Amino acid sequence: MVAAACFGVDSRLHDEIARPAAERGWRLAITLTPTAHRWLKTSGEYDRLTELTDLPVRSESRLPGEPRPHPDPATFLFVPASASSTAKLALGIADNQALTVLCEALGNPQVHVSVCPQLSETQAAHPAWPSHLATLHAAGALVTPVSYDQPWTTVLDALPVAGTHQP
Repeated sequence: MVAAACFGVDSRLHDEIARPAAERGWRLAITLTPTAHRWLKTSGEYDRLTELTDLPVRSESRLPGEPRPHPDPATFLFVPASASSTAKLALGIADNQALTVLCEALGNPQVHVSVCPQLSETQAAHPAWPSHLATLHAAGALVTPVSYDQPWTTVLDALPVAGTHQP
C-alpha cells in the first residue's frame, strides 16, 4: 500500500484501508510519501499503522548495501493518491520512495497496480489530467478515484483476493 498526503489520510487510512485490508488477509507493506509520513506521525496514526504489519512502514529509500525492507508485492494500492503524485507517476517521476516503488511496479505486467486519486474539481479540470489518466490506463493500472465524502474501503473490492490474482 502506498499513500500520499491528501485530505483524510491522517484520519481515514488506518480505519478505511489498512485495517480492512489486513482483515481480508493482506500482508501490508506500507510506503508513504514524505508529506504523508509527516502528517501521520503528527496525528499519531503512524503508530496505529505500524501495529497492522510485521514490516516497517517506510518513506525513505534504503542506503546502498542495506537489505530490502519489503518483499516484492504482487499488488499495489495507491490510496489516497494526490493529483501531484498521480501526475508524477504517469510521467515516470520517481522523486521519493513511494513513487519509486510505484514507477517500478507500473512497468511490470505481473504486478497489479490500483491508483485511487483524490482531487478537487479544479485539479481534475487541469488540461493535462486526462492524459495522465490515459497513460496510467495504458500501462495497465486500474484507476478508481476516491472522494472526500465516500468511504475509501470500496476500493478494496477491486483488488485481487489476497494471495491470488483473481478479483
